[in-house]
Amino acid sequence: MKKALITGANKGIGHEVARQLAAKGFHVFVGARNAKAGRKAAEEIAKKCGKATFLEIDVADNDSVKTAAREFSKIEDHLDVLVNNAGIIADGDSAILEISDDLFRKTLETNTLGALRVSRAFVPLLRKSKAPRVINVSSGGGQLTDGADGWAPAYCISKTALNGVTVQLAAALPKFAVNSVCPGWVRTEMGGENASRSVEEGADTIMWLASEAPQDLTGKFLRDRKEIPW
Repeated sequence: MKKALITGANKGIGHEVARQLAAKGFHVFVGARNAKAGRKAAEEIAKKCGKATFLEIDVADNDSVKTAAREFSKIEDHLDVLVNNAGIIADGDSAILEISDDLFRKTLETNTLGALRVSRAFVPLLRKSKAPRVINVSSGGGQLTDGADGWAPAYCISKTALNGVTVQLAAALPKFAVNSVCPGWVRTEMGGENASRSVEEGADTIMWLASEAPQDLTGKFLRDRKEIPW
């Protein structure tokens, strides 16, 4: 049985990925900082889809991430798939010349550094997999090629930086498949009810990278299972 950890998996795209991976036979770890919501999500997935375990993890807190890795290793001896999905858009993230240093720092702390510190903490467990995969959930707003349109600049810049983390990790981990994904504008709490894509559509490329994509596909940015410009 393959093992997968999805951060921010108590809701939205992360929850859908966890649900689908459990249905495919993975032992899914539902990562969330909100223990109540995370446990509820894991219980629901376990009841309907397969094996799911809640793992408390706040990606913005290094101690929490290290503790999560230790707790994981008490349950399983390796990790096959890491989906760095946890992310935020902070209130007030509306204009590049007006956002505060604190807001910018908070956004980077979760969306960029969070993915790096989780990857760093779980690499020893991923190395024990025959085909380790790391999937960073990014955004088209992070593209330097026509990505910037003024919307949520701190969020978008954090995703640009996350894409930088992806290529650096891919270079540092040549036996891993490490990629960034743009799920599109998805109907979630973050995306809003007017978004053009369903949660299932948003999860599709992540699922493909987690379970079907070639292992030698790495260091890329993808949407709808196809490479897109950085």
